[in-house]
Amino acid sequence: MALGQGAYIPAKAWVAQELMLRAWDRAGYGAINPVPWPWADTWPVARLLAKGGEIDLIVLAGGSGRTLAFGPGHLSASSLPGKRGNSVIAGHRDTHFRFLQHLALGEALRIETADGHAHLYEIIDLDVVDSRRSSLLLDSDEPMLSLVTCYPFDASDTGGPMRYVVTARRLP
Repeated sequence: MALGQGAYIPAKAWVAQELMLRAWDRAGYGAINPVPWPWADTWPVARLLAKGGEIDLIVLAGGSGRTLAFGPGHLSASSLPGKRGNSVIAGHRDTHFRFLQHLALGEALRIETADGHAHLYEIIDLDVVDSRRSSLLLDSDEPMLSLVTCYPFDASDTGGPMRYVVTARRLP
């Protein structure tokens, strides 16, 4: 039973990304907030590419647990990717954002937005923070990007207060 449940979560995440990719394609053709499946309460807002294109994820609107079960989510209190301020995207450490542990300072991240614009970011900080004692800065004079996931990556328990934060600044 546990083995089946262990395979179910990554399988669900993969199928959801395929459906979200189709919704992303519809957004590129002008659809407004195209839902990936009929009962979805979220829609694609960006596409995140990392590790030279090896990582290719559709980012959904919102950061609820329900949204994050299907893919990374853009937190609505933060700015949109490419805009002034900090754009915050959260994801689960055991599925979509597992790759964060392999990123390095100076690496590039690419964000494509539904309006067809692409933005290149450079990683400037990798940090572990206690969410009970610190919060992410949302105001910034320049476009920033923060990718956030639970930490440690190999924890057997879910949740917990520690977060792994990748911070990047947009390149001109």
